[in-house]
Amino acid sequence: MTHLAPRAAETISHAFDTYQQQFKEITRRAHTRFENRDWRGMQHDAVERLGVREQIIRRVIAEVRLMLGEHATDKIVWAQMKAAYLDLINCRPNPQLAETFFSSVTRRIFATEGVDGNIEFVDSEFDCEGPPAESAVYTTFASDTPRALVRQILGDCDFQAPFQDFERDTRLVAERIEAQRQALWGEQPIEKIEVLRSVFYRGKEAFLIGRLRGGKRLLPLVLALFNSEQGIVVDTVLLDEDDASIVFSFTRSYFHVEIERPRDVVLFLRSIMPAKRIAELYISIGYHKHGKTELYRDFIHHLENSNDQFEIAPGERGMVMVVFTLPSYDLVFKVIRDKFAYPKTTAREDVMEKYNLVFKHDRAGRLVDAQEFEHLQFPRQRFSDKLIAELTTFAPSSISFDASCIFVKHLYIERRVTPLNLYLRQVDFDTACATVLDYGQVLKDLARTNIFPGDLLLKNFGVTRHGRVIFYDYDELTRLTDCNFRDLPQAHDVAEEMADEPWFYVGPNDVFPEEFVNFLGLPDDLRAVFLRTHGDLLHADFWRRMQARHRAGEIMDIFPYTQSKRLHAPTPPGQ
Repeated sequence: MTHLAPRAAETISHAFDTYQQQFKEITRRAHTRFENRDWRGMQHDAVERLGVREQIIRRVIAEVRLMLGEHATDKIVWAQMKAAYLDLINCRPNPQLAETFFSSVTRRIFATEGVDGNIEFVDSEFDCEGPPAESAVYTTFASDTPRALVRQILGDCDFQAPFQDFERDTRLVAERIEAQRQALWGEQPIEKIEVLRSVFYRGKEAFLIGRLRGGKRLLPLVLALFNSEQGIVVDTVLLDEDDASIVFSFTRSYFHVEIERPRDVVLFLRSIMPAKRIAELYISIGYHKHGKTELYRDFIHHLENSNDQFEIAPGERGMVMVVFTLPSYDLVFKVIRDKFAYPKTTAREDVMEKYNLVFKHDRAGRLVDAQEFEHLQFPRQRFSDKLIAELTTFAPSSISFDASCIFVKHLYIERRVTPLNLYLRQVDFDTACATVLDYGQVLKDLARTNIFPGDLLLKNFGVTRHGRVIFYDYDELTRLTDCNFRDLPQAHDVAEEMADEPWFYVGPNDVFPEEFVNFLGLPDDLRAVFLRTHGDLLHADFWRRMQARHRAGEIMDIFPYTQSKRLHAPTPPGQ
């Protein structure tokens, strides 16, 4: 039996190597996709890369089961495998990712409730390694003037496609940098700029990520490059932590960025976005499974250092999920109900498929990235009696417990945001107006990515700490092109007009935009604000035009920054 453990550990190690190789091969294509303006190929790569890890995990589980035979669930063997595996990954540039890969295999084999430190990596064996080799992940630029610095940074880009106007863009970027420096630093000059060597690709844009240094001061630097038909342009320069954080938001799709030492890159990113969790940064660069591991570790650490109780999340109760939260922690936990109240007709599998659709889709900065977990264990004393009653009443098949622990078989974890309906009651009128306008923009941004939320009630939307409106209730979400947007038929007489039920046929995919206004739940003054800017959402023609653009193969632009921050002309015609 002892000879099986090293062989099985080596098999898992080789599988991890295969995963890394395929992950990097797909990621590497982003550079050429950007140069060639191959946006459809970029979308294909994003979906393909998301599936690579799962395919390899399934394959190696089958190999290990066959290799171990009757010892496949022998924890003594797996403890030996863990020790052997640790020796194999000790000299890797990414040992934390390798640990997570091993734990994924273990949890699939054993379906462990909670965690078992004997056979999986609960805490990383490498968290206490020496200082990160940051010099390997960024380049330092130094010069007398901001413009010379920018010229060096952009000149260092290895693109086959030409810049549309290199000198113009270096001047515009330098002017923005100098204005921000003077506003925040006064007389303190920029001593150097450090820029990550890897380019971050997502959608139609490429991002250069760096930081400005002067004395003990530091500023983020994010340059967004857009490859137009006339050549590459610098679309914006962002020099604020909040702006950088929105680019790396949990509502965005993952970057394609080729790196050898992910941990060092994450630590660099954390230096310019200190409010971001390590977990979120791993997720943002495509290592979402390891991000989940980091998130779980952070959560366990918080539990050990807090004493408040989990409680039902604020806001209206959902018909599909039981949602709870820990007041001292900015996450929500969502458990699918066993039965859905009328008029919901979807099944559990349908809800999970909606979440899977969001996982693979362009989230456009408007859809929350939900992390799926199985077999989690919580201390029972941390749950309020009211919450325990809620879970056992509405989701009994997902919950079990003993005297000390509550076990949850399946749930989704998301960043906590303020429900939009509650938020509008808490803020002043001017803020409410801006938020309502952003709510309308959410619907348009999602439409640009071929998504229709389905349920437009304000309670299904939330507001982030940056004041951005997002959508988080996915059970009615669908592809825009699967909907049939219809004009509301005119009633022939008063009886038809006053009927409680539609007097005309309504198909399962029919949508009547003219009725949207009835579901907004906005007071008259805010409704008027919404309609002045977004009244087109109440006409079927708007939605049918969007469908036509998608069916024609158009990929529409959605930028992770406001129009006012762009250096050049407005969005190209048709956007």
